[in-house]
Amino acid sequence: MHSDRNGELQALAELAGKTMYERDPASQALGMTLDEIRPGYARMSMRVRGDMLNGHATCHGGYIFMLADSAFAFACNSHNFNTVGAGCTIDYLAPGREGDVLVAEAVEQALQGKTGVYDIKVTNQDARTVALFRGKSHRVAGMVAEVGA
Repeated sequence: MHSDRNGELQALAELAGKTMYERDPASQALGMTLDEIRPGYARMSMRVRGDMLNGHATCHGGYIFMLADSAFAFACNSHNFNTVGAGCTIDYLAPGREGDVLVAEAVEQALQGKTGVYDIKVTNQDARTVALFRGKSHRVAGMVAEVGA
């Protein structure tokens, strides 16, 4: 019985992730992929392109932020309730370089009522930590995907 419920929650997370990705031209335009999603968890990746570099020839922090923010969005919407970001912080720890594959792993730390807290770790292909992001979510009205129609 317990594993059936886990399977239902996983299927719901996958449906919410697929639905959100299809509606997300920003993540698509940056070449982000949704590599894994589970209830309260998402992992996304993005290759750093030449047009993402700043004046120091490193990945502009805004692109690193967008990758972390997208993983945050997918993780907090993985329960299929429409959820938005209410605030976040980011610490940049190492540069991203052209050709790097950055991976953002978002993990739900707390979910109480309509508020959640998520930690997102961004690493490169060598497992070096590039940034740490913490986001606070707020559930709003509606569902991400229609179920059982």
